[in-house]
Amino acid sequence: MFFQGKLIVTSHSSPSSSSSRPFHYPQPGRGLYCGKVSLDGLARRFGTPLYVYSGDQIAERLSLFQRAFEGREHLVCYAVKANSALAILKLLADRGAGFDIVSGGELERVLAVAPEAAGRVVFSGAGKTAAEIDLALNANIIEFNVESEVELALLAARARKLKRKARFALRVNPDVFADTHPYISTGLREHKFGIDIRKALGIYKGAGGNRWLEAHGVSVHIGSQIRSAQPFGAAVKRVEKLVGQLKREGIELKSVDAGGGLGIDYHSGAFDAAAKVAEYAAAIEKSLAGFEGRLLIEPGRFLVAQAGALVAKVLAVKRNGKKTFVITDAAMNDLIRPALYQAHHDIEPVKPRPGKARVVDVVGPICESGDFFAHDRAMKPLEPGDLVAILDAGAYGMAQSSNYNTRLRPAEVLVEGGKARLIRRRETMADLLAPEITLP
Repeated sequence: MFFQGKLIVTSHSSPSSSSSRPFHYPQPGRGLYCGKVSLDGLARRFGTPLYVYSGDQIAERLSLFQRAFEGREHLVCYAVKANSALAILKLLADRGAGFDIVSGGELERVLAVAPEAAGRVVFSGAGKTAAEIDLALNANIIEFNVESEVELALLAARARKLKRKARFALRVNPDVFADTHPYISTGLREHKFGIDIRKALGIYKGAGGNRWLEAHGVSVHIGSQIRSAQPFGAAVKRVEKLVGQLKREGIELKSVDAGGGLGIDYHSGAFDAAAKVAEYAAAIEKSLAGFEGRLLIEPGRFLVAQAGALVAKVLAVKRNGKKTFVITDAAMNDLIRPALYQAHHDIEPVKPRPGKARVVDVVGPICESGDFFAHDRAMKPLEPGDLVAILDAGAYGMAQSSNYNTRLRPAEVLVEGGKARLIRRRETMADLLAPEITLP
């Protein structure tokens, strides 16, 4: 296989789900598989564009975190915003995961598939409404990760109204720099998220006199797609210092929420997920050595990104001047990360053709020059009707999809073992038009 001019050798055996992608070529000429299931067969059965996820890899990634922290009380709270498919939430809930939500709608999704998991939910986000707070209070979630004094006052008012004590954790801003895309960096003072850690002690003390509030924990989240463990350790160390200050003031917290943000490798090559989780866990444990309460962590992308691919059909191959464009039936409305973040996704032909690689742009049919998946990418020859798999699309793919250009969103399929099942049917035009009201 060729990527950006380099030949990458792929094993002909199924890769370990914990250490690499589940998408592979089992034998020459057989095409690309997800685990034991042919992507070509799935495309014939369900059509394209099509999201395909490996349930086996998602389960294995969850277990990596659970094993890494088995020496202390902990809960892995999956960040629902990464991929909120009901079947994936059910898969994780059945394996003991908790959930990090950022909206009332995400809580409704969790409750729809696993009502018993309400007590494993933390509610993050900078703009919670009264209705969302009421929903979460009635569900009796673990805690609210509070992002401002205004929000804390609203939480207290809603708790008083419903006569339900609200457990809260302040999301503190440790002012720790994380080397990631500026759109997904959240740990500095100039960001909209969190409360200045220097003000936290006073806010906790001030809440102590309110009978409807319980200071349950402290939370931190410094960003997403962070590849080094060092920033996580530095942030948690500052949180651990705050926990000690609070304890000396008679406020003993029951939990520390270390947030999420552990990144993956979006480029081709070996990726040792187990080693990354071990490095991350070691940094957290070292910084929390003096804390005996419950640790909460919120991985999202790390669990689902590499487990997913967007399968698309080539509609046309055309030249404009010196440029060659491969136009697919998937578009930026299906996967916006390249257009929004200039993000890299490896792209594999489902059935590679022989011949010399050529440099192409892989694009969609939307009426925007920003509708692309790859610029100047060296790929094996592609012809109309061929299938390609856009890899590492399990996180922030379908979750950020839209109906721009009145396009129907893709179907989704979950592969477990040698079986594949449809977990979301393809949208119809009736689905899109149903909420709209025409003038008489």
